[in-house]
Amino acid sequence: KADPARPGSAWCADGHLQRMAPPLIAAAAFGLAYRPMTDADLPFVEALFPSTRAEEFALTGLAPEQLQALLAQQHKAQHHHYRLHHCAAEWLIVEREGEPIGRLYLDRSGESDRVIDISLVAEARGQGIGGAILADVIADAEDRQRAVSIHVEMRNPARRLYERLGFAIVGEAGLYLRMERLARGGTTV
Repeated sequence: KADPARPGSAWCADGHLQRMAPPLIAAAAFGLAYRPMTDADLPFVEALFPSTRAEEFALTGLAPEQLQALLAQQHKAQHHHYRLHHCAAEWLIVEREGEPIGRLYLDRSGESDRVIDISLVAEARGQGIGGAILADVIADAEDRQRAVSIHVEMRNPARRLYERLGFAIVGEAGLYLRMERLARGGTTV
């Protein structure tokens, strides 16, 4: 149910306020659309996961069938973790011309807007799509004077994109860096 006092948001059945997907401004140039993820999308996101992690896991030296099983198990664990620890998040499928090309998981319930995950199929990478999606997330947060945070593996090439968009390292946890982009005139959360 829409909340007239908070344009672009709605009250969820469980009682929390959920914002609508970030507006498509920069990403609109790529013909993108967002839609809520459903259980029917699980095969797509399960297939997307190894495409973003296969290179890293290939270093294990496992046989292909073992590697496939490991990646499936890792996706299941990640999915469970995200749903458990970010229950108020938006789980969005990124589409182009009606076909899924990625996912955007965004939690705007805390002190900052947190990009839990952004992933694109291999064919959609390196075209500026991820940067456009993040530019729209940042612009939406700026409109609400909120910071945006993201965690990234230290060696993930996407880290350079985040730095170009104004994210700075604010913490470290194991192999991951916490990066944050402050709102104009804002302070670190």
